[in-house]
Order: sequence, then structure tokens, then C-alpha cells
Amino acid sequence: MELNDEIKINVSKEQVYAALVNAEVLRQCIPGCQELIQHSDTDLEAKVVLKIGPVKAKFSGNVQLDTTGAPDAFSLAGQGNGGAAGFAKGGAKVTLEADGDKTILRYNAEAEIGGKLAQLGSRLIQGTAKKLAGKFFQDFAIIVDKKERP
Repeated sequence: MELNDEIKINVSKEQVYAALVNAEVLRQCIPGCQELIQHSDTDLEAKVVLKIGPVKAKFSGNVQLDTTGAPDAFSLAGQGNGGAAGFAKGGAKVTLEADGDKTILRYNAEAEIGGKLAQLGSRLIQGTAKKLAGKFFQDFAIIVDKKERP
């Protein structure tokens, strides 16, 4: 499954990038995130509870950031295990483009699921994934904007 979108954020590219690699900001934005631990500049560990259709699962997983193209672009890859519910793994490429004093954030994400989750059907999974990604970026834009403005 592939997800693509863009969002305009009312702060500079440098401020958006700094927030995207800040574990506390990410913890607040990730739907269902109970814990996000930053082990290094590029390694994070997350615990997330999600309800997808009739299946509610607690995922534990790791995320690795690749900041080689920073602050214009970066990528991330991760995988999580939801026990009997199944697993999820995937990654995203994010680009940031200055637009005056605002930033256009574009992302291209891919995800793969297995176990009980995969049996729910691709339409339900894709719809839920789009909803979760949209919520993440909406919350991210709100939090970053509030954080950077008095």
C-alpha cells in the first residue's frame, strides 16, 4: 500500500525539520502513541495502540531515520509487531520545500501488513492508513505552529 500527500505548515523549513526529528513532538502526533523513546539521533522505539476495524492491537517497534538529505529531505523505515494481530512494516520519504515563511511538506509512504490485520481487506486497511497519516500531519502542523508562535 502506498500513501502520498502534501501539507502546508506555517513555519520555516528549518523549524519543520527540527520538529520532525524531535521525539517529544512525534510522540504527540502519532495516533495511539503511548511511548516513544529516542535511543540515538537516528533510532527510535515506539509503543502504539491502534484499532483497525474490529482488531485492536498494541504494537511495539523500531524506527530508523536517514537524515542524509536534511533539512530538505529525509526518510524513515520501521517495523512493529502487534502480537496475534499481526505485524506492520514500512517507510516514508519526506521532502520539505520553503514557500516564503511557510513550508510545503510532501511524503510518500509505503506499508506492508501481515497476520489478522491483513485479513481485514485492503479497502479497510488503506482507508485507516490514510486517516491515520492525515491525523498525524494535521496534529503535527498544529503542534509545530503553536510551539513556534507565542
